[in-house]
Amino acid sequence: MQLLSNMEHLYLSGNRLEYLPPVILTLRKLKTLHLGGNFIDSCPSNISVLTSLTVLYLGGNRLREIPASIGCLYQLENLGLCDNVLETIPSTLGDLHYLETLSLHNNKLRTLPTDILNLRRLQQLSLRNNPLVHSFVHNMDLAPPSLKELSGRSVRLQRTPNLEEVLPTDLVEYLNSACQCVNPECNGVYFDARVEHVKFVDFCGKYRVPLMQFLCSPRCSAGIPSVDYETSSESEEEIEPIMRRVLLG
Repeated sequence: MQLLSNMEHLYLSGNRLEYLPPVILTLRKLKTLHLGGNFIDSCPSNISVLTSLTVLYLGGNRLREIPASIGCLYQLENLGLCDNVLETIPSTLGDLHYLETLSLHNNKLRTLPTDILNLRRLQQLSLRNNPLVHSFVHNMDLAPPSLKELSGRSVRLQRTPNLEEVLPTDLVEYLNSACQCVNPECNGVYFDARVEHVKFVDFCGKYRVPLMQFLCSPRCSAGIPSVDYETSSESEEEIEPIMRRVLLG
């Protein structure tokens, strides 16, 4: 493999691979990696070592999830995850600031993480043949807060000082793990119990795409439009020149 250490382009599509060969992860200078049309059912988390990749194609496999570490492939410009069985994609895709093309068609996606709005260079997003295209459903699912969660919320909101001096380390770590409610009109936090809220965002003045948000309570949804939502927090003028194509059908 020492003779291949300088390899920059590798095409292994259309074979019968059931996993990503570990030897590929030693090719640190790879810029293009095609593994489409195989039988790969998982993507290793240490794929993040291939930091020189600009093109990664994993379409036409059996992937059920993508590791969050894919967000470390900061040079990616083209990511193909189409024709798999993905139900979610990691929010860390929002860290791929050079990404121009994202292919997600023919999966089982119902929502997209809001972090996808961070992809300011994205020109083409392919979403056709996903449940999120066929049926825009607004579901809210709330797990009843435990006494620990209710107490933790109260403590965090009161911002009690010097907690490290009076509480066990595990409780301090728990309090520090609080997540902020995404409703800008709410100062609430949550730990494990949250409301799942689907928000519709207009990417380019024509297509609305549902993004998943997490709220601290059902009452927060009253102040956040869903189906009637017309644009994202970024103005339509800012987004339209960037997103060239949103493929829904």
